[in-house]
Amino acid sequence: MDKNVDRALVWFRRDLRAEDHAALYHALQASRQVWCAFVFDRDILDPLPRADRRVEFIRDSLADLDQQLRGLGLAHGTEGVGLLVRHGHGLQALPQLARELGVQAVFTNHDDEPAALARDAKVRGALADAGIVLRTAKDHVVFERSEVLTATGSPYSVFTPYRSAWHRKLTAFYLHAYPVARHAAALAAVPQPRDVPSLADIGFERTNLHALKLPTGSTGAHELLDDFLDRIDHYHDTRDFPAIKGPSYLSTHLRFGTVSIRRLAREAWQRMQAGSRGAEVWLSELIWRDFYHQILHHHPRVATHCFRPEYDAVRWEHGKHADELFAAWCAGRTGYPIVDAAMRQLNQTGYMHNRLRMVVASFLTKDLGLDWRRGEAYFALHLNDFDLAANNGGWQWAASTGCDAQPYFRIFNPVSQSERFDAAGRFIRRYVPELALLPDALIHAPWQAREVDLAAASLAMGRDYPLPVVDHAEARKRTLERFAVVKSPR
Repeated sequence: MDKNVDRALVWFRRDLRAEDHAALYHALQASRQVWCAFVFDRDILDPLPRADRRVEFIRDSLADLDQQLRGLGLAHGTEGVGLLVRHGHGLQALPQLARELGVQAVFTNHDDEPAALARDAKVRGALADAGIVLRTAKDHVVFERSEVLTATGSPYSVFTPYRSAWHRKLTAFYLHAYPVARHAAALAAVPQPRDVPSLADIGFERTNLHALKLPTGSTGAHELLDDFLDRIDHYHDTRDFPAIKGPSYLSTHLRFGTVSIRRLAREAWQRMQAGSRGAEVWLSELIWRDFYHQILHHHPRVATHCFRPEYDAVRWEHGKHADELFAAWCAGRTGYPIVDAAMRQLNQTGYMHNRLRMVVASFLTKDLGLDWRRGEAYFALHLNDFDLAANNGGWQWAASTGCDAQPYFRIFNPVSQSERFDAAGRFIRRYVPELALLPDALIHAPWQAREVDLAAASLAMGRDYPLPVVDHAEARKRTLERFAVVKSPR
């Protein structure tokens, strides 16, 4: 095979694995010598709290990636292969490293977030000034940008027809793994080998990440995937119950690319074809992810505005009382146990069950009357798996402002959601232990308990656990009035 590039650099970002990696494969195919690098970008890191689980997840996943690259090099008789890691401003650090290595091309995978696109445009210009080309590839989704369009060539804004078109377009070709190992002889030894920097080296502190038993890197992703595939056939029956081991728990790995989306979709697709209803439903969740990424690509304004412009006219609550309500929501002190349990889970672990994400988002926007952007920003700060496209899509769905969103007049009742999806109160008891002694029938709405029941549970409402900050029935009326400004409800 002809190699048209003498030296190349692969820039890892949200794709922290060595196998089935599009940019790495293309670089190895096209180049005689290939180095791999990651930049701890201070433009992203500096605003974060010094103890951030995501930074620790990335750091540990980079150590795993470094070992993968070393193994690929040794398999082809090359010692000293590994990952080059820099800490600085990405706009300068990446072009500087490319110049130091004397490469003619930098290969990387697409990132369609608006800030990332702006960064990449500047990096492309800086590289071009040095005579270096930037080559990019699709890797983070199965179908991206304009690959799935309507018959008229427009992007879809409703999920169900998008999913149908996605399935029609899918063939085994789109799920094939990139055979990186086959071409790994092109990997070059790194100059001045050094270990991946520690958290302290980049100004961060250890968190409770490992105490939570969230495995990191591709090694951890494969552990989780193997475990999930043993129970994927029951996913459709278990996925909505937060006290049950139903989800895959792979969302953080998908976010940082320690596992290939093609691998996950292929596993689901093959099992779906064999008749697995659970695999079919899980594949649909992966398609939602593609859907929200193409929405962000075609409508980048959704990052700050409602997808449906008429909903920008909705007037959300503001002022001191609104701020107090928001603080209660953040702290898990709303007086609604399922909401509080979910928020405390987020604060303590960086994870929240998908069903509960819908419940707490509905509660913030429909019960408290607060702007969805406040909740979206809080999730962005605390979720281990924060992904702008999916987070924005989910919040706008719950707030009824987005594409294919829940109609504004359909409002989750937090009590009935709790009774339906945590009937025995197992999840609530784990994260709201002050309610642990209440019987199952009372734990979902403890303010309705009799004094004798509260006494038996050693619970004083308003002291040990807050009274509800809003009345759901009254809040529902206010929400319908608030959305009355929208002239064309669905």
